[in-house]
Amino acid sequence: MTRRRRERQDPAALVQFRQVTKTYSRTHTHALRNIDFSIHQGEFVYITGHSGAGKSTLLSLVLRRTLPTEGSVSILGQDLSRVAPRRLPFLRRRIGMVFQDHRLIPSLSTLENLVFVLRAIGERGNLRQRGFIALRQVGLAHKRKAFPIELSLGEQQRVAIARALVTTPPLLLADEPTGNLDLDTGWETLELLSDINLQGTTVVVATHSRDLVDRLKRRTLVLRNGELVRDDPAGGYSL
Repeated sequence: MTRRRRERQDPAALVQFRQVTKTYSRTHTHALRNIDFSIHQGEFVYITGHSGAGKSTLLSLVLRRTLPTEGSVSILGQDLSRVAPRRLPFLRRRIGMVFQDHRLIPSLSTLENLVFVLRAIGERGNLRQRGFIALRQVGLAHKRKAFPIELSLGEQQRVAIARALVTTPPLLLADEPTGNLDLDTGWETLELLSDINLQGTTVVVATHSRDLVDRLKRRTLVLRNGELVRDDPAGGYSL
């Protein structure tokens, strides 16, 4: 059962962790300990740390795949522990998610992959036009008829970003989005995420890539053994 504390909420925060601890009872492992931070509209934030530092658990809490053992997590002004299960799909539609392994449907074209997402959440209207606009946003409108296997890894990741953007979410999460890419292609992906951020979307990137974090400095949250050891507005990779 989640133990809750009374904490003052920041109404301007898109993401707010207040004294969050996550313990896995089966192994008695503290994945996160006493985490406290807020992310506001328009920010670009890195979450860094070695493997096992707690990055994946933190993202799982944002998506409410799990709940904290202690403390509270609020997303888009809603305390996730108070969101009814039937309301979760509606909340998650407002959070774009980009994975390391793009997870495109191989039997569908790039445009059809985006249309599939819109249909799955019950959207109506000219879905192909919306998909085309998202592809154009990531510079791949000319690849709308191509299948994933016909694309480079960098292009596949751009389609995955377009898929996350097609629902026009205010918050975009990216979990190791450059992990399968070479340094140059990874930099192009990071530049694209930066451009998306400049257009008003709040972007949170979980990564262990020192080169990319140091090259494009943004606010950086550093996790170590489940603890938040640094929150640096000037950015830069440091463990």
